[in-house]
Amino acid sequence: MSCTLVFGAARSGKSRYAEQLAARAEQAGQRVVYVATAGSQDGEMQQRIAMHRAQRPAHWLTVEQPIALAEVLAHYAAPDCVILIDCLTVWLSNCLFAQQQAFPEVGQITLPATWLTERAALLAQLERQPGQVILVSNEVGMGIVPMGAISRCFVDESGRLNQAVAAIAEQVVWVAAGLPLYLKGSRPC
Repeated sequence: MSCTLVFGAARSGKSRYAEQLAARAEQAGQRVVYVATAGSQDGEMQQRIAMHRAQRPAHWLTVEQPIALAEVLAHYAAPDCVILIDCLTVWLSNCLFAQQQAFPEVGQITLPATWLTERAALLAQLERQPGQVILVSNEVGMGIVPMGAISRCFVDESGRLNQAVAAIAEQVVWVAAGLPLYLKGSRPC
């Protein structure tokens, strides 16, 4: 198994870099499965999705899965397959709000069962996944601390998720201004 975490800020070039890694794997004979976690709930997200579709090869198999990432990984698991998941922070948001529970603006947040179950399943699957997995994630914890409880919870959980995936990954790449910085593992030639 080979696992790479590519993370950075919004519009940092992280998705493009992850797609370049997947394209290299394809050139080496692997098939590519692109797992999209975003849904098109509004016009702005529809534009983002269209932009992502336009920048990746049309022949890649695209699977749209907002919640069950571990199941998708298990389904497509193969030594000759690279699976690119874009992105973990959208997935986190999907999981946090899947049960449509109300969250307090102030006070303690009880994490939804969907998030706890799906997070544990993803991390366990990554540990045993054959083939190559590339995961894209946002770094959202470098700004100010949000005022609302659910926003703080989101920032905290995304940081914990990135740390957990980075601990499993052989490579961790920070992308800023389109430039990759390898924090863990060696840069491919």
